[in-house]
Amino acid sequence: MIKKIGRRWRGWSRWRRTGVSGLLALALLLLPAAGAAAALRWQYAGDPSDQARTRGRDALWLGHAWVDGRKGEADVAALTRLLAGTGMRDLYVHTGPLEHDGSLRADRYPRARQFLAEVHRELPGLRVQSWLGDVVRPEKDGLELTDPAVRDRITAASGQVLDLDFDGVHYDLEPIRSGSAGFLALLDQAHALTAARGVPLSVATPQIDPLPGLHALSTTVFDHGKWWSQAYFAEVARRVEQVAVMSYDTGMPVQSLYGGYVAQQTTLALEVTPSQVDLLMGLPAYQDDTFGHRGSAETVAAAVRGARLSLGRTAPGRQGFGLALYVDFTATSADWAAYRAGWS
Repeated sequence: MIKKIGRRWRGWSRWRRTGVSGLLALALLLLPAAGAAAALRWQYAGDPSDQARTRGRDALWLGHAWVDGRKGEADVAALTRLLAGTGMRDLYVHTGPLEHDGSLRADRYPRARQFLAEVHRELPGLRVQSWLGDVVRPEKDGLELTDPAVRDRITAASGQVLDLDFDGVHYDLEPIRSGSAGFLALLDQAHALTAARGVPLSVATPQIDPLPGLHALSTTVFDHGKWWSQAYFAEVARRVEQVAVMSYDTGMPVQSLYGGYVAQQTTLALEVTPSQVDLLMGLPAYQDDTFGHRGSAETVAAAVRGARLSLGRTAPGRQGFGLALYVDFTATSADWAAYRAGWS
């Protein structure tokens, strides 16, 4: 049989052999992709457990307008009405950005104290964390976390915002590459500060490798730290009180695949996040259409359902779990309705 096939192959023209070879190569590439898509679709199948509902540990990312003077007391009143009846416990308020040397300019947040006083008055019990962020080397021209002086200045900036009466510090430094020792050193240093003040340290994280070693492939081929290994994610989670996974910008083309991807990410994170650390999964409340984000696929409803499916299957009794909505200034009434209907 093999000899017969070989004779037939040699009898074909060079163009025919090239075309068949191309089709076989394409099939070999598409088969793993088809298998991965089927696996994600399976992750999205079934009905979420009734146990997988809000634990009252959700969060909302808020833009810079809340502390720079563009929003005032009337906006806080509207925010109070918007959050009524939800499981929101934390607000991450953009207070930076940090300078590339790690410092924080005091003129970035002229209305911070007033905003905090208003929220603490109108929403007692809600924590307001200072969201500090910047881009990171070597991928971007930004913070050099291997430099102890930069880490010292970031830690000092964290103390600076806590002196304003913020209830915690939330880092969103991107892109942190999997295995970064400088980032772990920063977290150790900053956590000593926040623990002494009796407030939480939280961090926004990339996604976890959906396939083993994908973070290394992404860094080597594309020079981009898109994913973390599950082991490195665990190292980070052990150093903070709260992790919020940025489970969006996935490139998924349809809701079922995106929801399955969120379910998979939730499971991977639940497996290695310590029980005393709150794990939050990000909800994409924005409608961009780019190569990495299709608004019609990456919806709040799909993310909520995917997170619930995983929580019900993996850790239905876990209380240290929540959802985090990104971001206030792009979230629509439909996004809020999907969050409430799916999770409350």
